[in-house]
Amino acid sequence: MKALVIGGTLFIGRHLVRRLCAAGHSVTILHRRRGHDLGVDVDELIADRNDPTAVRNALQGKSFDWVFDDVYDWQRGTNAEQVLAAASALDGAVARYVFMSSIAVYGSGIDRREEDPLVGDDFPNPYARNKAATERALFALHNQTGFPVVTLRPPFVYGPENPYYREAFFWDRLEDGRPIIVPGDGRRLMQFVYVEDLVEAAIRAAQNPAAVGQAFNVAHPEPVTQVEFILALAEVAGKKAQLVYLDREWIRAAGGSLTTPERLYFGHYLDLEPITEVVDKAQQLLGFQPTPWLDALRETYEWYRQARPFRKPDYRFEDELIRSVSRRPAARQSALDSSGGSV
Repeated sequence: MKALVIGGTLFIGRHLVRRLCAAGHSVTILHRRRGHDLGVDVDELIADRNDPTAVRNALQGKSFDWVFDDVYDWQRGTNAEQVLAAASALDGAVARYVFMSSIAVYGSGIDRREEDPLVGDDFPNPYARNKAATERALFALHNQTGFPVVTLRPPFVYGPENPYYREAFFWDRLEDGRPIIVPGDGRRLMQFVYVEDLVEAAIRAAQNPAAVGQAFNVAHPEPVTQVEFILALAEVAGKKAQLVYLDREWIRAAGGSLTTPERLYFGHYLDLEPITEVVDKAQQLLGFQPTPWLDALRETYEWYRQARPFRKPDYRFEDELIRSVSRRPAARQSALDSSGGSV
């Protein structure tokens, strides 16, 4: 098959390009700067996907069997109009257009299903708002012209080459023998998907005619609490987790951040209001079967050990928060082994 990957040099896109090439498909990427390290067999088109005119010009006269739209500009945002520039340019010239959306389109809530309403255009979070608006626009195009779109709604994506300081945040602290701050009681739910499983789901969505016009939740079926996540990371690393529980609002009042490296108190964006999803539809229609949780984490940990992808953390802000344990009656400290028992 002839495939285009929009955002092929980034996290999900890199895994997707490698998988497509290994299967013998012809692969082109669309990205902003000429040159890549994905191999001589991967062609490239140059355009800033946030520039509708440039995207239309780059795609003019091109046709593909599959298009995988995987990129979002976190600094500027990527809105529905910008995505539609690519979709409209390829309308009639593509057999399947797989758009990478997000669980964020639901806003919040537990056990969300594909038929649940998406956030509106007035939703305060621009990422969720843009993804939801883009899905509506793509499905409107599908209804008008038969445009063969499929959308995927993953939660937190993890795995080798993850550019976000999430799994590595905790492994750094576990390997350095550091205590780990837990906001509140550590019971907030999170849901994850292994990057290779997400890529597999995207390819299955491209191959399955019944997927056209459909949205799919794609994730490990069972969400985990924040503490369960830390313990799973500790287990695959063969370490014990020493946890320090601190009031969430107090952490934030003290300057704790989910994005600023020197004031990060937990993994990047891993202390949000819970959103979880049901993945029955992907399992039934796409045959989606995720890699076992601990197996996928072990593969990710091996990459982490070899790559050491992030610079050595600055623990000064955490040290100040942890010193507060003795000064705040709401704080408590415990050490947990990987089975969850206190030691």
